[in-house]
Amino acid sequence: MTSAEPRRAYVATVTCFNDDETLNLDQSRAQVRRQVEAGNDILCAGTNGDFTALLFDEKLSLIEAVLAEAAGRARVMVNVGAPSTFETVRLARAAADLGVDCVSVITPYFIACTQEGLRRHFEMVADAVDVPVYLYDIPARTQNHIEPDTALTLARHGNICGIKDSGGSQKTLEEYLEVSRQVEGFGVWSGPDHLVLWALKNGAAGAISGLGNVAPHLLAGIVRAFNAGDMEAAEAAQARFGALRTDLYALGYPPAVAKRALYLTDPGVGASRQPALMPDAAQDAAIRDILDRHDLAATV
Repeated sequence: MTSAEPRRAYVATVTCFNDDETLNLDQSRAQVRRQVEAGNDILCAGTNGDFTALLFDEKLSLIEAVLAEAAGRARVMVNVGAPSTFETVRLARAAADLGVDCVSVITPYFIACTQEGLRRHFEMVADAVDVPVYLYDIPARTQNHIEPDTALTLARHGNICGIKDSGGSQKTLEEYLEVSRQVEGFGVWSGPDHLVLWALKNGAAGAISGLGNVAPHLLAGIVRAFNAGDMEAAEAAQARFGALRTDLYALGYPPAVAKRALYLTDPGVGASRQPALMPDAAQDAAIRDILDRHDLAATV
């Protein structure tokens, strides 16, 4: 991207389930509406969307529902990553056929990959589709990390347009930002919610957030204020967003805690598929207290 383009915020929206853990597409669409109204774009079937718990055909149904709701009002990115290149390519092609704006590809998980293996994996996906492809690095969950040199090689592919960095540190963001300075059109997207504004100030294309499920207007406010050149408002929104992150994520696995916090404000989203976080009275009480302190009062 160019420095003149406005930065954007995507939210890795939760996937909603019924009490029997079947998909609740109506509620998933409602979450898309909520994010669009706040001014955010959509990442479907990401880490916060329980993608590892979804069957292939369920992902397609979810993508269709999200696209129908967001049509003409927000961009839709879909995470198509799977442990095998074969399944990743298959899902990427299906998502592209449905009309997504772009796809993100999480590094393979469970399978330990060399850097050469990662390069081949991402290039095969990028060769298979016409929509832009974004790398997705989250080594704490996949145990596979895209090294900066590998990212630089992939950035020169032609259809690999950027990377979402969920490594959690300023260091990895800076390494990928250096790649973006060397390859025009390669955008870096910040995953760590406490680094959204720092990343924007240092040249990131935007943010892709899980915490935005809980506080969509705070996330949108950071990016909107930055685009407007109002650093005071951007800093204030980032401070509130970062404090919420610190408090909530101290309670456990971030995607599950974020989903539970959202559930306590909107039970229609349902619980996560097991074996994710089980409802716990003490933890719910702690989440309610955090929501109250951050002016995001629970309803249940």
